[in-house]
Amino acid sequence: MRLLRGLAGALLWVVSLVLMLVSVILCATILLLPLGLPLLGYARRLFALSLRLILPRAVSHPVETANKAKERSGTKA
Repeated sequence: MRLLRGLAGALLWVVSLVLMLVSVILCATILLLPLGLPLLGYARRLFALSLRLILPRAVSHPVETANKAKERSGTKA
């Protein structure tokens, strides 16, 4: 499962970088600026999603994993 998440994250990372490059080129031309700005926002969200897929859960959601670890140990803070 971890390998599949890593491959999906890497593929999504490459797609988001290509989309960022296309959107920057669109933003460079003044006439296509309204098309480039939303595309850049979408590419940024894809990039963030790809990093969440690549990183382990403890890094991407540290508070949730700490709470789960605390519940498993049975101690209260």
